[in-house]
Amino acid sequence: MNPRAKVLLPQLAVLTAACAFLFFFGLGAIGLVGADEPRYAQIAREMFTRHDWIVPTLNGTPWLEKPVLLYWKIINSYSVLGVHDWAARIPSAFHAAALVMAVFFFMRRFRPGSELDAALITASCAAVIGFARGASTDMLLTAYFCMAMLAWWTWHETNKKLWLAVFYGLLALGTLAKGPVAPALALLIVAVYALARRDVKILLHSVWWLGFVIFFAIALPWFLAIQSKVPQFFREFFIEHNLQRFGTDRYQHSQPFWYYLPVFLVATLPWTVFVISAIVEAVKTGIKKVRAKDSSPTADWLPLFLLLWTLIPIVFFSLSRSKLPGYILPGIPPAALLTADWLHRDEHTVPRVSLLIHAAICGLLMAGALFAPWRMLKAHPPSAMVAGIVVAAAAVAIVVLLVVKRGGIRLLHFATLLPTVLALGFLLRPAASVLDQVNSARAVDASMVRFGVPPQSPVAVFKVKRDVEYGLNFYRNAPITRYERDTIPPGPHVVVAREGDEDALQTAVGQRHVLELGHFTPQHLEFFLVSSAR
Repeated sequence: MNPRAKVLLPQLAVLTAACAFLFFFGLGAIGLVGADEPRYAQIAREMFTRHDWIVPTLNGTPWLEKPVLLYWKIINSYSVLGVHDWAARIPSAFHAAALVMAVFFFMRRFRPGSELDAALITASCAAVIGFARGASTDMLLTAYFCMAMLAWWTWHETNKKLWLAVFYGLLALGTLAKGPVAPALALLIVAVYALARRDVKILLHSVWWLGFVIFFAIALPWFLAIQSKVPQFFREFFIEHNLQRFGTDRYQHSQPFWYYLPVFLVATLPWTVFVISAIVEAVKTGIKKVRAKDSSPTADWLPLFLLLWTLIPIVFFSLSRSKLPGYILPGIPPAALLTADWLHRDEHTVPRVSLLIHAAICGLLMAGALFAPWRMLKAHPPSAMVAGIVVAAAAVAIVVLLVVKRGGIRLLHFATLLPTVLALGFLLRPAASVLDQVNSARAVDASMVRFGVPPQSPVAVFKVKRDVEYGLNFYRNAPITRYERDTIPPGPHVVVAREGDEDALQTAVGQRHVLELGHFTPQHLEFFLVSSAR
């Protein structure tokens, strides 16, 4: 048995353990957060209850913003594990783990020796961990799209049509996950790469009639089925939620053009300093290659391909009027691969300053996690606590620095995993209750139950965030009326309102009696019982 085969099983064991902790550990420690998570979880629940695999609905009304693949995956999770908030997150965690394994085997084939670095860097990037633990479409799109691009490069290098078929099939799944953005980004990346190589045949040979057959055979049936059942689907999904979302601020996610620069830096934590170094080096070498018109068979174009794959999603979505952090997630894994490749090639020449900055980032990461509960509660920790956090952050930074200085770059990923695991473990165990209380509607629902509001009671919201509305929709498994949008219920009902809005609520309901039930201080909410209309 050769040396590479001997280390394969230990490497896979390390990756499995890393993915198990980073993506699956404590999935239910914090309830569903934001508006999207509980909304997607509830849509899947309704489809699961109705045994309907075609039409996504929210409170019985077709919900056509996203394709169906995430809902199918959550339905499968519900059928095995039951309807739980953490079960809705299982598909994202599973796809993140699959992506990490695909990265490992890809780099093992094309960059032997750097595969474990690449996989662990991918797994431990902040954006990958965050979206792997959320019930949203972003990780599914990213996993299928990134694996498709890995398959395309494999075909490009080996000329085996099987990999081109896999490329088209995975793009189809990416389309079912989040729409036409998957093939659009793939076309852009391949086209710009072909342009950089001054070889249009690269693009033309990628256009394969059998590939289109595979793509449409996988993606088209559901789109045709939903269009036949819900005639407004084409207009709502393609026109409103794709073209208008890109070209207008209809959904109020406008951000400045440079928005994704800081987002990218945060998304690649704790590896940011090395990611930047790898990108800079790839830009320099890529420009030299393009100018030199290097067409020799031994030329190494993988760094340029990874660079374009990293940058094009950032540039593409920077042009969009609507911007959300998850949009550039497909550009994070190639940045991790580029970084691993750079570290492996320049193992003995990584600047000492970069190591110092990296160690400092690891320490700050630990400090940020320890400060998080206090930040969430908008409270100032005691001086002794601040001193302890500073000492802990300094200790982590020193340990990272010493481990790497003693063991070299080959231990960098293990040294970096230490603060990542500690920070995540703290957030998911000691700090989880605070984060749950401040961020999730699960805690709001539990508080309502403590105040005597039974699960079957009708509930409305007044001047609160959408997060509360959609979160209560899932946790109470019932429609939530919004005063500002819907007709005020004529019967008695409970209202969740912002603290201090009792007078505004009384004005909204007129002569109806309003009784205060209690407060939920962590989210600055109040509960009221509104009597029947006379």
